[in-house]
Amino acid sequence: MKTLVVKGQKRNSLGKKEAKLLRSQELVPSVLYGTDEPVHFAVPFSELRQLVYTPNVYLIDLDIDGTVYPAIMQDIQWHAVEEQALHVDFLKIEETKKVKIDLPVKIVGLAKGIKAGGKLKTNLRRLKVKGLAKDLPDTIEVNVTKLGIGQSIKVGDLSLKDIEILDKKSNVVVAVTVTRAAKSAAGAAAQEEEEEVEETAAEETANE
Repeated sequence: MKTLVVKGQKRNSLGKKEAKLLRSQELVPSVLYGTDEPVHFAVPFSELRQLVYTPNVYLIDLDIDGTVYPAIMQDIQWHAVEEQALHVDFLKIEETKKVKIDLPVKIVGLAKGIKAGGKLKTNLRRLKVKGLAKDLPDTIEVNVTKLGIGQSIKVGDLSLKDIEILDKKSNVVVAVTVTRAAKSAAGAAAQEEEEEVEETAAEETANE
């Protein structure tokens, strides 16, 4: 998994007043967990843009006043109306400890069901996984090449080396559904075939 550097600075004091002051300076109050004691710091929102305005997920080298912690972003709270990050939680990761993280799903290939008039529907765009940081991929690739109309790929159908997928195995990740046009075409074809059978039967009866 790719790594990004995020720089922050330790907070001198805590509390709502201090947090409000930080936000007015476009700094986001943040906490790093997983250390002996939680580390309270602030990070410029400009540093977070590369993390939040992307479908990708990254490991983070969190540089707080020169001390670098390997981490992941666990949670971000947003203002209800304005585009403003209110608070961010980070988690320090260890080489020997597994972490839980949501990874994006990447669809690979062209489903044969699409060629037959079906429509590809992605139900899950991210999957929650558990594994060591060194084993985490950038994305979870799902190959849909062999998927026909009415068929789907579920979580239980996926297998990742050294990674455990935590979502329910019965959850559908992606499916090929029948479009209205395909249904109409199939219905028209069936009706035409039925009419041809009736005409043939009528002709045979008349010739008897």
